[in-house]
Amino acid sequence: MQNRTRHLTLKMLVQNRTYFHPTTFLLLGIPGLEMAHIWISIPFCLVYIIALMGNCILVFIIKTEPSLHEPMYLFLCMLSVNDLMLSTTTLPKILTLFWFDDRKINFKACLTQIFFIHSLSTMESGFLLVMAFDRYVAICNPLRHSTILTPAMILTLILTIVLRGVILLTPHPFLLLRLTYCKTHVIAHTYCEFMALIKLACENTRIYRIYGLILAFLTGGVDFILIIWSYIFILYAVFQLPSKKARLKALSTCGAHVWVILVFYIPAFFSFITHRFAHHIAPCIHIFIANIYLLIPPMLNPIIYGVKTKNIRERFLKIFTNTND
Repeated sequence: MQNRTRHLTLKMLVQNRTYFHPTTFLLLGIPGLEMAHIWISIPFCLVYIIALMGNCILVFIIKTEPSLHEPMYLFLCMLSVNDLMLSTTTLPKILTLFWFDDRKINFKACLTQIFFIHSLSTMESGFLLVMAFDRYVAICNPLRHSTILTPAMILTLILTIVLRGVILLTPHPFLLLRLTYCKTHVIAHTYCEFMALIKLACENTRIYRIYGLILAFLTGGVDFILIIWSYIFILYAVFQLPSKKARLKALSTCGAHVWVILVFYIPAFFSFITHRFAHHIAPCIHIFIANIYLLIPPMLNPIIYGVKTKNIRERFLKIFTNTND
């Protein structure tokens, strides 16, 4: 009798797990602004178009211009490829939600989107770190720049960043697959996000939240600390230069990179903190910040480097002039 009761209990748990494991989720979009989705889609669409055009042009310029086959520009090329993938992972689905009210997303597709968003964001942070390392070597140890950042070293750094993003973030979808979802199948967001799904689970997710915090620190947090540390050494080396002109010239090579760092990390940290701790912030504000974190850097990165970097700017103007001729 006891075994039978135990068997029935286990059967009920399995049935409940199946019942609360939805085949699809519904994306709510931006809570409270559903009626304005069509208007919000206009700037979102423009951002996506600019991001696609800007990064494609930047990759083309770096690939076709032999003088740009240097470590800094090769890392920048990888950053642009990463930005293209990151924006394409989210924007098409967001636009179909805004334009056609297509809220459904398959559960496995949702998990796949989560993997790509978080792994590509981790790679973005990694590329910003190696670009900081390139500036550190170029300014603090210029005579050894070519011997340190050899083609083999550049390839190793790129592969390390990609593998780190893939390996560390692969557990994300599998952890979410193990959970049961009994609260609702509606995601109050414009895209699938790890913490958004964690909040829908009916189990104790404390260990998952701790895992997310640790992983965020080991990737973006450590990268940001190392970037700051590299710029401390860069500034120290710059202010040791004898002339003001030499100091300004050295700093000018870091200007675009500093702007890109700020564009990526400020909304990233704000989104991370508000999603976990600042529960009093209106959901629409949080979701706007979360979208800015994913959409604005891919748009601004090629613009910043195009404006701030003389070699890229001249090559772009040359192509544009030849096209008009």
